[in-house]
Amino acid sequence: QVGTVESGGGSVQAGGSLRLSCPASANTYSSYCLGWFRQVPGKGREGVAAIAMSDGSPFYAEAVKGRFTIARDNANTAYLQMTRLKPEDTGMYYCAAGYPEKLLNVDGYDSWGQGTMVTVNS
Repeated sequence: QVGTVESGGGSVQAGGSLRLSCPASANTYSSYCLGWFRQVPGKGREGVAAIAMSDGSPFYAEAVKGRFTIARDNANTAYLQMTRLKPEDTGMYYCAAGYPEKLLNVDGYDSWGQGTMVTVNS
């Protein structure tokens, strides 16, 4: 199982930027995926972006395309660069690792971090 720990959340004004980090502890296969999900009170976790760690292929939810960028380095860390943030981007952001069939769906992710809060003020 791959472990994940998120960092980088905070509070920003609308239009601002934040960068989230997710170092993953992977001992064996490099074919897993890291996904970023966000959750607001009363709703389920929504897939925001995901990356295939083997080749760096990114996947994005429509709501964040053109504003968020997901990338990974050679040290098993995935980053989510968030720009032009909107108040509706507010939520708890979770990093997850696993072998999902659909990368923006929570199914298939079996290792979740504790979450990092992102607040975008209008």
